[in-house]
Amino acid sequence: MEYLWSPWRYDYIASAGKKPSTCVFCVGEDQSLDEERLILFRGTHNFLILNLFPYTSGHLMVAPYAHIAELQESVTEQTAEMMDLARRAVRALKQVYGPEGFNIGMNLGHCAGAGVREHLHLHVVPRWVGDSNFVTITGETRVLPEELRVTHRRLSEVL
Repeated sequence: MEYLWSPWRYDYIASAGKKPSTCVFCVGEDQSLDEERLILFRGTHNFLILNLFPYTSGHLMVAPYAHIAELQESVTEQTAEMMDLARRAVRALKQVYGPEGFNIGMNLGHCAGAGVREHLHLHVVPRWVGDSNFVTITGETRVLPEELRVTHRRLSEVL
């Protein structure tokens, strides 16, 4: 029998149902902690950040600096830049990881699967044939071949 260890996932499991004390997407202007917070790139209205609990290696998000929960609360400049950053992220992910496809989208509201409902964000998830294998389906476990710090370094270099 083989064992797959993913001790970093415990934080995710332990946090189920608990509301964080601060918004993970309210990053402010201080860039000194960007690497620690897994921020990859800062635009004018939005930033790119790695998902702390990714579906696949390279799973990142585009989030506005403004603390808004609803898409209709955003302004054209935010949403236009959001799509530009998503396009930039896809280009970087293709260069670094060579995925076969992407899931790009938003989960708006609890019933739609939003993990963080208070702050709008767009997921960019690289996909490969077979990335949802038996471990994911039967064991409800994701196996990621790379640590987040390594992913951050690799993507930051091309962004």
